[in-house]
Amino acid sequence: MRKTADRIRHAISFELIGLALIVPLGTLAFSMPAKDIGVVGVVGATLATFWNYIYNLGFDHLLRRLTGTTLKTVPVRVLHAVLFEAGLLMILMPFIAWYLQISLWQAFVMDVAFALFYLVYAFVFNWAYDRVFPLPEWKTEKAAAPQ
Repeated sequence: MRKTADRIRHAISFELIGLALIVPLGTLAFSMPAKDIGVVGVVGATLATFWNYIYNLGFDHLLRRLTGTTLKTVPVRVLHAVLFEAGLLMILMPFIAWYLQISLWQAFVMDVAFALFYLVYAFVFNWAYDRVFPLPEWKTEKAAAPQ
């Protein structure tokens, strides 16, 4: 299980790298000023950072309860990313509509586009993070796993 400091490093690095990518991409994709996409991005990243911490802590506790480990297979990583983005979509859509003064449908489309980007990004980032900062238990579990 990851410690609090590790979870904070994970959440902050995830959001900072995500912001560096999403603001220029969102500006191009939606033909909106970078300032507006930036505000949506910063508010989204702030909310997502809190959601990320809460969600990952809960997911890991549930995964360990159900399987006895926090080691994630590819299907579990896909489920993890999809459920995270679905929860975030529900949180962010009303804010996007209000701030950009667009319809809920337009906000939904924009939020889905962001979610699709972050779905792929979350999968890649989390896989890379786990490789750079593996937990000691994973090394012993992999060594004990039948080949």
